[in-house]
Amino acid sequence: MSTSNETRIDDAVAALRRGEVIGLPTETVYGLAADASQPAAVAKIFALKGRPADHPLIVHIADADALPMWAATIPPAARQLAQAFWPGPLTLILQRTAHVPDTVTGGQDTVGLRCPAHPLALQVLRAFGGGLAAPSANRFGRISPTTAAHVRDEFGAGVPIVLDGGDCAVGIESTIVDLSGDTPRILRPGMISQAQIEAVIGPVALGSGVHSPRASGTLEAHYAPRTPMLMLPRAALENEAQQQRALGKRVALLALDALPADSEGEILPNEATAYAHGLYAALRTLDALGANLLLVERPPEHGDWLAVHDRLRRATVGAGADDDAP
Repeated sequence: MSTSNETRIDDAVAALRRGEVIGLPTETVYGLAADASQPAAVAKIFALKGRPADHPLIVHIADADALPMWAATIPPAARQLAQAFWPGPLTLILQRTAHVPDTVTGGQDTVGLRCPAHPLALQVLRAFGGGLAAPSANRFGRISPTTAAHVRDEFGAGVPIVLDGGDCAVGIESTIVDLSGDTPRILRPGMISQAQIEAVIGPVALGSGVHSPRASGTLEAHYAPRTPMLMLPRAALENEAQQQRALGKRVALLALDALPADSEGEILPNEATAYAHGLYAALRTLDALGANLLLVERPPEHGDWLAVHDRLRRATVGAGADDDAP
């Protein structure tokens, strides 16, 4: 590690210990990180994001050895999944210990925990020696950031320390598995799939149950551009684009493999992992164009694309909504 990186990490850790918020890269998206044991520090995250107080945060830890500091009950499945996928894009929801602040859990008796697979994040966590609450570094409900520049564009001087770890390797948020009840459940799909999880711990339900805790990124409207957005199959997308242009509207497209002729927009690969990696950056680019409408070509429907469809569906619901709306 270079001297400059050592200095950056030292500054970041010092800021965290003072109760400040920093921009932190992970392999999924960039986070707004604060000391998870300091309620006042965590409250700064909520204020910066405009995040509802009952919406829980994920605590990032350096390794599975830190689980007992945060989780009162650690079932065998949690140890098995941590061994299989940590560091990595998997969050485990477990019964919390008594000292975990309500500000982190949204007042619930559970806490989400994960160990990120990014060298800078791990270096910060090891140097800091505690847990970091770190939701995505964007205004609440808006498009998640996958570069340091996205974080700076979003918050400017409001977050003076942003560690630059390059583009996020995964590009969408972690898979969330709830292990706090009788049945393991995937509350938020990610790039670690249901099949991969079931290969480790057996059957896992998909989606929230009656008694499932609230979890990060599971509101109907989320990950959303400010520009209104529709997701359509290719033929319908091309037809809609023509109709909107005929009405004098500016239309921007997010297409698979190639843009239709005479269209403005972004292209992503017809492969789930590569698409996920580029999704949020593409949406941010399109949102900045000042178009009247974003049209997204509907990706394939099979299992590898489940997490992408989840993000696009929630983005479509929230797109164009007023930032001040509840």
